[in-house]
Amino acid sequence: MPKVSYRDALNQALREEMSRDDRVFLMGEEVGFYQGAFKVSKGLLEEFGPMRVVDTPITEGGFTGVGIGAAMVGLRPVVEVMTFNFAIQAMDQIINNAAKIHQMSGGQLKVPLVVRGPGYAANRVAAQHSQALDPFFCYVPGLKVVSPSTPSDAKGLLKSAIRDDNPVIFIEAQLLYPLMGEVPQEDYTTPIGKGEIKRPGSDVTIITWSKMVHISLEAAGALAAEGIEAEIVDLRTLRPLDLPLILESVRKTGRAVIVEEQWPYGGVGAEVAYQIQHEAFDALDAPAERVTSEDVSVAYAKNLEKACIPDPAKVIKGVKKVLYQN
Repeated sequence: MPKVSYRDALNQALREEMSRDDRVFLMGEEVGFYQGAFKVSKGLLEEFGPMRVVDTPITEGGFTGVGIGAAMVGLRPVVEVMTFNFAIQAMDQIINNAAKIHQMSGGQLKVPLVVRGPGYAANRVAAQHSQALDPFFCYVPGLKVVSPSTPSDAKGLLKSAIRDDNPVIFIEAQLLYPLMGEVPQEDYTTPIGKGEIKRPGSDVTIITWSKMVHISLEAAGALAAEGIEAEIVDLRTLRPLDLPLILESVRKTGRAVIVEEQWPYGGVGAEVAYQIQHEAFDALDAPAERVTSEDVSVAYAKNLEKACIPDPAKVIKGVKKVLYQN
């Protein structure tokens, strides 16, 4: 199986879906001539032309609205935001239109729209460009929210998102774009709403997603050297949540640690912890623990940025807390 970067896996997904279905088109800032701010759309303008790879002005609310309208009349737009921090400019369109039109029309209208682009902290891009905004979108009925951690999942989930008849928020971790991984050559999709065990274990369940999967895997390797076997559940999709997979793992290990890059107050991890303690309370040998970013904006200074965001040492500390080893 060939190894492909996360960036190129997304490019493959776009190319394959645009070739398969001529209703699919890509629009966003610099997606065409410049081939994407992070080169995810490399080569697509030359292959599909300017009617299907559309460069837009710097107006997230405007071109997201165009995408919603196009979806309502039968096209399948993929809207790229240069960073999900800029999706804040399109929140009215996403929340009040994309998420609600199907219900408000009594099921007469569908909005098969994908809003995708890079998110989370990168390397010293400061407070306004380092936010983990997943919970904003997870809060809204009518939206699906996806955040893959590997190249194979990125490709398979993006293909599923494009084929879905509902609006999908597809958040790609900026720091994962160069990540290499095996990607099947044959056509495949990864189902939305299904998580995956990325590492089996028996002593504690670590529930996480996106680039925190890799932080957790590093922590699990260090814990294994101490005789602690951590099972890592990669959610992949944040809404809908694969609760059966989470509960199966937690009932096996008896302990749960949720690792997320989000701020602690009102995060996705809070919902996961509630579901675990509501549905699997009798299986727990310790309260569910959360490892989050600090409750501050991410700093520009390298040392302060590092202090804000979960790292393997913080994950290990969380695991040892639920094992009563702190």
